[in-house]
Amino acid sequence: MSPGLPYGYRTLGQDRIRETVGLAYDDLTPGLVIEHRPGRTVTETDSLLGAALSGNVAPIHTDTHHSSRLLVCSGVTLSLVGGMTVRSVSGLTTANLSLDRVRFTAPVHIGDTLYAQTKILTRRPSQSQPGEGVITCHTTGHNQTGATVVTFIRVFLIPLDADAARDATNY
Repeated sequence: MSPGLPYGYRTLGQDRIRETVGLAYDDLTPGLVIEHRPGRTVTETDSLLGAALSGNVAPIHTDTHHSSRLLVCSGVTLSLVGGMTVRSVSGLTTANLSLDRVRFTAPVHIGDTLYAQTKILTRRPSQSQPGEGVITCHTTGHNQTGATVVTFIRVFLIPLDADAARDATNY
């Protein structure tokens, strides 16, 4: 972080800054909880595209005659909540290693607004990938009433030297 700049920006030159994506390895300390914003209101288009892309054409997801309140596909819920975490938690990720213990705990319907939070569980230097760290985190997605709708554990690789990675990729 450059002195005098808000977190999340780098100085490129005189009167020029760049937004950064992803917290650095050193920032992702075990116990840190990140609330991801903005929330995301699920639209009918989100639900129908997810159903079409996955081939899940169950009437509960696609047919309002069958179900007056369409249920959003679980894959869409997982994708939206997981996607909310990328800007801060895994913007510098070089590889996803696992997605475990996925649990869908409440239904999501069109019009629900989703929010996410991530807790960093562990971090360590990678034994097989020099210059990379392994981050394990637990993400919870909840709706506008605070009900938890999805939880999962994610493990990914991240560069140990965020500035070198940003310089090499023009980020």
